[in-house]
Amino acid sequence: ENNNYPLGKWLSERRTENAAGELATWRVEQLDGFGMIWSVSDARFEAGLDWARVWAKGHGGSLAAPARASVGGYAIGTWLSELRAAAQVPAGEPGALAPERRAALEEIDPWWCPSWPIVWQRTYAVARQWWLETDGQVDWTALPQDTVFEGEQLGRWVLAQRAGWPTLEEDQRDLLAAIGIEEDQELVAAKQAAEAKPTVSRTDRFQQGLAALAQFVERERHANVRRPHKEQLETVEAGSGGEDQVVVSQVALGTWLNNQKARRSKLTPGQLAQLAEFGVEWA
Repeated sequence: ENNNYPLGKWLSERRTENAAGELATWRVEQLDGFGMIWSVSDARFEAGLDWARVWAKGHGGSLAAPARASVGGYAIGTWLSELRAAAQVPAGEPGALAPERRAALEEIDPWWCPSWPIVWQRTYAVARQWWLETDGQVDWTALPQDTVFEGEQLGRWVLAQRAGWPTLEEDQRDLLAAIGIEEDQELVAAKQAAEAKPTVSRTDRFQQGLAALAQFVERERHANVRRPHKEQLETVEAGSGGEDQVVVSQVALGTWLNNQKARRSKLTPGQLAQLAEFGVEWA
């Protein structure tokens, strides 16, 4: 008796034949009688969909599961994040999410794949749960800032939405308004005033770091900067009366380079090219 028959390979060949219309009808019926799964990927999707319903039922109808979430031992978080990635691929291109699969997920949660961060949607689902549990009788303006619910910093989040109203998408505002969260004009004005203060932008900081690196490389003839190294940089800036003045600053070059390496994926191709030009190996 031979137990090593390659059944998986045989089934795969029958699936290919059936897809090409080359498998006799009586054979298709015979295999159907054994409960043949013709599309493995469809079967996997249906299984995932069943677990998605279970997750949504326990989370106020929301599919904004964290990436590491699991339900009944099933890695629902990974499954959903893979589908959200597929949903970003333009229709017709390899790896794009089939319209019927998108529709099946939207049936469970219309906001399963929002255009804003999934973390926002997850906290919103928690806020909605709070609102439902209070029968809609909640005064969001009086909610203490340190309120935590279902593991989310609900108080801080609500405050941030009311203060950051102008930066939200229209759909986000509609979702918030539906549970009674509204713009706080005083908070918005205070936030805008704070943001209007001149701050050094990330681009300016990058240019400053680059200037320090250029100076270091010119002097040392290499780009192996030790972590504690600080580079003294002199720059000419316009003073308040329009006259030029020399500003001396200590740039923590070693730390700066290390930080650029850590956020390498967020650097632009241009920034990487500039770093590579000065001999930074990882760029």
